[in-house]
Amino acid sequence: MPRIAPLEPPFDPEVAAVLEPMMPPGVPPIALFRAFARNPAMATAMQGWGSYELSRNLSLTMRQREIVIDRTCARCGCEYEWGVHVAFFAERVGFSEDQVRSLTHGDSGDPCWTDPTERALIDAVDALHDRSDIDDELWSRLRAGLDDAQVLDLLLLTGWYHAISFVARGIGVPLEPGAPRFADHQIAGAT
Repeated sequence: MPRIAPLEPPFDPEVAAVLEPMMPPGVPPIALFRAFARNPAMATAMQGWGSYELSRNLSLTMRQREIVIDRTCARCGCEYEWGVHVAFFAERVGFSEDQVRSLTHGDSGDPCWTDPTERALIDAVDALHDRSDIDDELWSRLRAGLDDAQVLDLLLLTGWYHAISFVARGIGVPLEPGAPRFADHQIAGAT
């Protein structure tokens, strides 16, 4: 049971105006956005940054973005937001099943990761999650494949999805219908 229940349609005009720009045209708003709409001023303020993080203006590629988001949400235990992103983007960015499993339950040393920059992204998310910092060795690996803008986007994207994960878990947002679950992508032999 959610601690703060998402609003349900029909929406009053103020809520509809807040929700409309949060989703592509014709797509109903997800539960998290409907929960955000309980605080319209906050939801409106978040739209600019959230739109940037998912736009083509972000300096990371869509694939790099999704590596960061999926790994961050998995590390935060946020099955809700992880499931939304896996459902909408995993196939679009070319993740194999092994890569989805690895982002969820594995690490950058898994054989499915061969690109050094992708491995560094995973390690950066883990370092930020575990220590809120990046050591010099990892920094060097990141800089071998990412420029200043990309590193700044990586850092803020990771922090943004920590915040999203905190809200989704903290208020108990129910999973989207048909969204994947962590258990759907277990590593063989794991319990």
